[in-house]
Amino acid sequence: MGKTYKIAVIGGDGTGPEVMVEGVKVVKVAAEKFGFQCEFQDYDFGGERYKRTGEVLPDGAVEEMKKYDAIYLGAIGHPDVAPGILEKGILLALRFALDQYINLRPVKLFPGVDTPLKNKGPEHIDFVVVRENTEGLYTGTGGVLKKGTPDEVAIQTSVNTRKGVERCIRYAFNVARKRKKHNTLGLCGKTNVLTYAFNLWERAFHEIGQKDYPDIKREYYHVDATCMWMVKNPEWFDVIVTDNMFGDIITDLGAMIQGGMGIAAGGNINPEGVSMFEPIGGSAPKYTGMGVINPLACICAGQMMLETLGEEKAGAAIERAVMKATKEKIKNLGAGRMGYSTSQVGDLITQFVADGV
Repeated sequence: MGKTYKIAVIGGDGTGPEVMVEGVKVVKVAAEKFGFQCEFQDYDFGGERYKRTGEVLPDGAVEEMKKYDAIYLGAIGHPDVAPGILEKGILLALRFALDQYINLRPVKLFPGVDTPLKNKGPEHIDFVVVRENTEGLYTGTGGVLKKGTPDEVAIQTSVNTRKGVERCIRYAFNVARKRKKHNTLGLCGKTNVLTYAFNLWERAFHEIGQKDYPDIKREYYHVDATCMWMVKNPEWFDVIVTDNMFGDIITDLGAMIQGGMGIAAGGNINPEGVSMFEPIGGSAPKYTGMGVINPLACICAGQMMLETLGEEKAGAAIERAVMKATKEKIKNLGAGRMGYSTSQVGDLITQFVADGV
């Protein structure tokens, strides 16, 4: 038997634990088939724990997470907890504390999955967004003056360091080199308005590319133009690198053109440490316990987790299984409209992986 990986599992809120059951099920079968092991440890971080104890992440949680090879997350968001408490206290806290400085988002349309883009198919929608994940506007730098008065001032500062920008850009160049698709990396920004932040991004982009990645073509896209061309000509894109805020926006657009939140997965990556993988969609609390939610995004997050851990053959097998399911079996990704229950979808993918499709 090969290597053993220790995985921290955070099912989270709403339908998160339900999709996580299916994701773990698929990962276990892939591990068995490809000769390695995964040991899973569950954590109850989320809304119910917060309601019960008043704590979001308990003392020592971050240090404990550092002992794992990866974190597998279901969903965060509880209807009885004010927006922002769980998201900042769990998601952002772990991203920042574990220095998960890359948000990796494949945007890939699978066979049989509907896209809202007219006359576009899987051959047109297949690119990757590399989003800086620990800087920008999301650092929380800023403040409020004279709150609640007519003279109120609110300031939110985008923090961009050369170190943070450079390591993100280098990661993106390596993704473009590994994909070997168009051998192109596009910087998405707003150099004509955000002249300080994106001057740094643009200089680093070209300096690094010219010196260390001469084989990768460099392009620049304004963020508004990026949104337009993602809709009109998504086939133009190979790999896109961008800052935290712009990346947050364009990856949600990417999820829609690849078929919706039910299929979109992402990774919060620390290439030198512990990474966290999750479905992009929310906790969908109204469907909790009904067994109708689509687990494919969580299963695809498990695929990304295995690939990042170095088990690329196992990850590829999961992706092939999902593609076979969307092409031949699952014709609607919406909750309650798949023709299969949540567990039945997990069973289907598990069987396809085991069969070696």
